[in-house]
Amino acid sequence: MQITDLPFGTTNWSEIERTEHTGERGVAYWQTRHFGDIRVRMVEYTAGYLADHWCSKGHILFCLEGELHTQLEDGREFVLTPGMSYQVADNAEAHRSYTASGAKLFVVD
Repeated sequence: MQITDLPFGTTNWSEIERTEHTGERGVAYWQTRHFGDIRVRMVEYTAGYLADHWCSKGHILFCLEGELHTQLEDGREFVLTPGMSYQVADNAEAHRSYTASGAKLFVVD
């Protein structure tokens, strides 16, 4: 990743609008900032959330709270707990996430 034309700045996430995205089950709440081609989000999944699609977008994802299960199309599954992260390139491995108890994440893509 090359970051250009981005002066130093801060984000007060409590001031960022929260949008609702319904999953197959549960809801994801996003707070989103865009910096050129870079999207930065705080994402909260409600308990019982299951994504409604297989995602092929690349992400760097850091788990702040809760527990997040991420399934890959090939059947592998990974679990993130607070302090853990994952990274995947665009169009590398389709994935979808779910959580039994809810999760809060910081995502860059």
